Amino acid sequence: MPSTTNYSAISQTDVESYDAVTASVSIGARRRRRDSKAGHSGQATWISSVVNLLNTILGAGVLAMPHAMSQFGIVLGVLIILFSGAASGFGLYLQARCSKYVARGTASFFSLSQLTYPNAAIVFDAAIAIKCFGVAVSYLIIIGDLMPQVVRGFDSSLERFDFMLDRHFWITVFMLVVIPLSFLRRLDSLKYTSFIALVSIGYLILIVVGHYLIGDTLADRGEIHLIEWAGPIQALSTFPVVVFAYTCHQNMFAIVNEIEDNSHKSTLSVVLGSICSAAGVYVLVAITGYLSFGDHLGGNIIAQYASSLATTIGCAAIVVLVVFSYPLQIHPCRGSIDNILKWRPRRVHSPAIPGRTAEMSDIKFAVISTILIVATYIVAMSVSNLSTVLAYVGSTGSTAISFILPGIFYWKISNPDSDNRYLLKIHDDEDDIEANLQDETLSQKLLRQAALGLACYGVFVMITCLSLNIFYNAKH
Repeated sequence: MPSTTNYSAISQTDVESYDAVTASVSIGARRRRRDSKAGHSGQATWISSVVNLLNTILGAGVLAMPHAMSQFGIVLGVLIILFSGAASGFGLYLQARCSKYVARGTASFFSLSQLTYPNAAIVFDAAIAIKCFGVAVSYLIIIGDLMPQVVRGFDSSLERFDFMLDRHFWITVFMLVVIPLSFLRRLDSLKYTSFIALVSIGYLILIVVGHYLIGDTLADRGEIHLIEWAGPIQALSTFPVVVFAYTCHQNMFAIVNEIEDNSHKSTLSVVLGSICSAAGVYVLVAITGYLSFGDHLGGNIIAQYASSLATTIGCAAIVVLVVFSYPLQIHPCRGSIDNILKWRPRRVHSPAIPGRTAEMSDIKFAVISTILIVATYIVAMSVSNLSTVLAYVGSTGSTAISFILPGIFYWKISNPDSDNRYLLKIHDDEDDIEANLQDETLSQKLLRQAALGLACYGVFVMITCLSLNIFYNAKH
């Protein structure tokens, strides 16, 4: 949206027209503040919001944390895990702050891009859609890879039935579970399945911690390094594993839109609750898993243990986890595709006035959902290894939505020279609003600078990860 400081570049008629638009935006924003309680209101509780966000964070990536720590050493590994959590948490915090600039219930990457970089909105949503689509496919591939192992572990006599060991059969079977869940409109509707998925994570944690306490892996344990790392290249190659383990930003706006109390204190506590819980799980699994096997670690800690009923149940728990995490990827992917279909280029001097966008019709919702489900199914049935593709998708899409977009959105939208400040809905009292429109305070300046720093950090992560994928991982 053009700044009032650019009036000299346009005609007097444009100035008068623009002033009228600015005034209407200010009045409209105040009206939305007064009507917010009577209009859109969320129904999700604080607990369900934390559970859904935490389930989006915690995935099969938790099983790779011990291997990542083996490359960093214990001290540096813990610091990297905590730092990555803090950076991701800050991105979530900025998203919650940005949501105050649009009408209640309409916060999304698309609506914010209309206020900041409207003609780039289609690029942003395309990155989100590709990332979520790739992760959803990877979940189906994990199901196809693990279920034959689960069958062998529970009853080896079932091996005589070829279809019981067929990955295509199990992908098809579990599609019958994820299809109805993927057609739920509200993210809050997935709170119960998210809770079941977190129970599965709890069981996996018990396996890792339990084996460490029993000490049945110590006989074949490799070296343990408290401070020494494996080297810069090896450490950097596992750095993306830790960074992307906190990716949940694609669902943050849905959380903000659906939560009953969307106050600053409430949304901040949701971010802290989910990020701190995830960081605690990652540190616990990383340390106990590393102390159990030392340097003799692969990418999946569960695969390190001797075959037993407990580890077979652990593999089944991973399947349950990814099954109930699949809809959490379809939800934002569907919204991004809808935004891409609605996108239209905007003229340079045409002011963007955000309002409540039309909700997706039932037919459009069903068509997009069906296409996504069928497409992920076809890709998962056709490809058995997406590691290289996902590495590039994660390096670009995950980095963009976790760090770059939250950083540049807040840096742009909170600019004191921009008329976006008239859209701010932090206070209900009009006198407080007018006071908030005065000169930028020191804390606001520091927050804007930190937001820009987060975006720069995202660019660094993207360049680092892409370089490793091209020059290092491709050779190994």
